[in-house]
Amino acid sequence: MAFPHRPDAPELPDFSMLKRLARDQLIYLLEQLPGKKDLFIEADLMSPLDRIANVSILKQHEVDKLYKVENKPALSSSEQLCFLVRPRIKNMRYIASLVNADKLAGRTRKYKVIFSPQKFYACEMVLEEEGIYGDVSCDEWAFSLLPLDVDLLSMELPEFFRDYFLEGDQRWINTVAQALHLLSTLYGPFPNCYGIGRCAKMAYELWRNLEEEEDGETKGRRPEIGHIFLLDRDVDFVTALCSQVVYEGLVDDTFRIKCGSVDFGPEVTSSDKSLKVLLNAEDKVFNEIRNEHFSNVFGFLSQKARNLQAQYDRRRGMDIKQMKNFVSQELKGLKQEHRLLSLHIGACESIMKKKTKQDFQELIKTEHALLEGFNIRESTSYIEEHIDQQVSPIESLRLMCLLSITENGLIPKDYRSLKTQYLQSYGPEHLLTFSNLRRAGLLTEQAPGDTLTAVESKVSKLVTDKAAGKITDAFSSLAKRSNFRAISKKLNLIPRVDGEYDLKVPRDMAYVFSGAYVPLSCRIIEQVLERRSWQGLDEVVRLLNCSDFAFTDMTKEDKASSESLRLILVVFLGGCTFSEISALRFLGREKGYRFIFLTTAVTNSARLMEAMSEVKA
Repeated sequence: MAFPHRPDAPELPDFSMLKRLARDQLIYLLEQLPGKKDLFIEADLMSPLDRIANVSILKQHEVDKLYKVENKPALSSSEQLCFLVRPRIKNMRYIASLVNADKLAGRTRKYKVIFSPQKFYACEMVLEEEGIYGDVSCDEWAFSLLPLDVDLLSMELPEFFRDYFLEGDQRWINTVAQALHLLSTLYGPFPNCYGIGRCAKMAYELWRNLEEEEDGETKGRRPEIGHIFLLDRDVDFVTALCSQVVYEGLVDDTFRIKCGSVDFGPEVTSSDKSLKVLLNAEDKVFNEIRNEHFSNVFGFLSQKARNLQAQYDRRRGMDIKQMKNFVSQELKGLKQEHRLLSLHIGACESIMKKKTKQDFQELIKTEHALLEGFNIRESTSYIEEHIDQQVSPIESLRLMCLLSITENGLIPKDYRSLKTQYLQSYGPEHLLTFSNLRRAGLLTEQAPGDTLTAVESKVSKLVTDKAAGKITDAFSSLAKRSNFRAISKKLNLIPRVDGEYDLKVPRDMAYVFSGAYVPLSCRIIEQVLERRSWQGLDEVVRLLNCSDFAFTDMTKEDKASSESLRLILVVFLGGCTFSEISALRFLGREKGYRFIFLTTAVTNSARLMEAMSEVKA
């Protein structure tokens, strides 16, 4: 059931080193405040910190009490305060209010601010404005790579998506370059590099500069990873907007996987309390079903339950010696498997209940119609109904964006009518969200007579002209057309199926969307790897309005083993979905590759919409 890897599949590098590095660096920073200290942690750093250094490790290094950074006065009596925060201005104001309150009370303490993953000049400016720059010492915890699984690294920067793709803020690109530099330092240079998207290009160039500065360090190293692929999220919004139907994706859509673990509530645990479960390859049951289409999961779990029962039943005919062996060697494993099995069965039941309530089949049918470009009027009425029944503001937005991108923008009449209905149904406070979606190219209105005009086709030629970098910025809004239909035809994203699509034995990556659609991002990666270049994909790149690049370092490629050349690191800038991860794992099994994923954060359609929303849930 779980796809076995081909026997000749390359071994994955060991990423536990990244955790050790991060832990050692944090301990080093804490030790710089000798003696007892209280640690203030920003909420969204708590989960990553927990994966790196748990409370007992912090206690060993004289951290006395832990506090959450929140908008209320701190009741700490410690003489030394340490703040572990993201480089955000509101955090600086919070720290300043504490320090200034101490000054007023005539109290002296030591203060240390640790920024993660890096400090920004703006933060130091605020500390100076508030008059406390000389009272605090500042440091960086350059922790930007969290191994969530054997093949998945996350930078845990969900804000990257909004900052770059909506605000045009480039401050995190340096963090990406630093992370890539760390990876190439630890795992050897990358002989082949491909990328698509403006952000990918900037990150690549910054990273090359870092490499050139320290060229001596990796010289002569054998590459462990043969290819690296950098991809902007806005190259493919469609995949991220679709409902997920592989098990791991559905668990994420339903319960929200956070930093590699999920909180299963009482409805899953069949008890009165919630349980935090780590979802990775170590969970044997989960590892076998994570990439499966949901329709296969129940059958697999019930078969597994029967097998487990049979193993328990073996006890019946045992003598004392066999019984002793059974208890000491097998029982613990069986109990653990039993516990995991009942959790995943509970999760499946809970997903089923929620999905039947929402009429999931009807929703999926509408999405497939949008992807294929059929029954657009019916799909539009379905979305209107969704809005009128106030099913969910985020879901309604997502469907409108999917309609807009697959149709290359909405005709003005539809755009105005859907927007009006939405604001009447969910409230006028959502008005700014529409402006954001428009700016990001997620929900746009076609201009009258909107086929590519002569001016636009001239502009899009300019945009793809590498020299015209400056012009690109001015015209990118004009040129940001989704062209989804044309790209879909070019890359054959909608498989032609005779009869039923077999989800039990999938034959292509489309199985992650029930056989209806091959994720565009994954198809691009497949095509480039097949050609070992962008040759022959010029038309696709032009339709995507993106810049592409490829770089092969022959000196490094000579040193690469045939095994490392089948290891591919895919970097998603702006987030990656579990559906894409499952699709590329499938491609890897088919072609004898192994994919490693590095993403700024794991995302899904709801997170994408929330990042664009001005109304905080």
